[in-house]
Amino acid sequence: MGFIDSIKERAKQNKKTIVLPESMDRRTWEAVEIILKEGIADVIVLGTPEECAANSEGLDVAGATVIDPHTAAELPAYIDKLVELRQAKGMTPEEAEKLLTTDYMYYACMMVKMGAADGVVSGACHSTANTLRPSLQIIKTKPGTKLVSAFFMMVVPNCEYGADGTFLFADSGLEQNPDPEKLAAIAISSAESFELLVQKKAKVAMLSHSTKGSAKHADVDKVLAATAIAKELRPDIDLDGELQADAAMVPSVAASKAPGSNVAGQANVLVFPDLDAGNIGYKLVQRLAKAEAYGPVTQGIAAPVNDLSRGCIAEDIVGVVAITAVQAQAND
Repeated sequence: MGFIDSIKERAKQNKKTIVLPESMDRRTWEAVEIILKEGIADVIVLGTPEECAANSEGLDVAGATVIDPHTAAELPAYIDKLVELRQAKGMTPEEAEKLLTTDYMYYACMMVKMGAADGVVSGACHSTANTLRPSLQIIKTKPGTKLVSAFFMMVVPNCEYGADGTFLFADSGLEQNPDPEKLAAIAISSAESFELLVQKKAKVAMLSHSTKGSAKHADVDKVLAATAIAKELRPDIDLDGELQADAAMVPSVAASKAPGSNVAGQANVLVFPDLDAGNIGYKLVQRLAKAEAYGPVTQGIAAPVNDLSRGCIAEDIVGVVAITAVQAQAND
């Protein structure tokens, strides 16, 4: 069974309620039809009756719950809660009502905060900032987590490396230029995310243009420092660096470049030194290797809120909803 099929089966076993705030996008409704047909999750879509009718025409989406934030019975309670959460920023009831009824992502996050839903998926027609800002303001970070970061699950066809061609690439969507402490936090969160989603032992490679001292540069020093911090914080994680990508994944290269490493040649979690490298890397693998790319999936938020690429298709939304549901199961 492939990665996403396995995720869907796990989602079905303990169905969660996922909110989709982008009723104005036809792809949302195409995904809802598939999600309901396959029984992956219970779905709430936010929008006015006019928005929903116009964009879902001809699709079998009767099983979805549709909520219009403008007329919802819960709106007054959500206004009060948002004012409470943002009182230090001077939020007024009038401002709260405007946010909740004009930016549906705020309403979606409030539903999760108030226990009416388990997770949110957005981003098909909104930026990453539009997706993540409300979640950090309302749901906030997971206890004990220092950093919210993002990753892609990459499933490479006919690939002997990683976990039968499945990899986690981080950070590929959010943290621009992490310092050693942040890079270590990304590595630790990524190991946990990989093991939750793939159910195999994480092998974390801290990537660089250098392997075990083959080059000297401040960029290499950053990766070395991050590796040391991560190992000190979580000695139970199989993690090593600095490693070039081929040394991380290919056993024959690892044998010559990094003999004795418990990760080299076996890596399934690739931690990139910065967002440029991570984003370029995932897009190259997606396009040139025809890999499935699911994400950016966030880690470090108290409840799962996941972003979508604005170039996504309905099947991508289905996959991210299934991943979000499995993440939500871990919060039970």
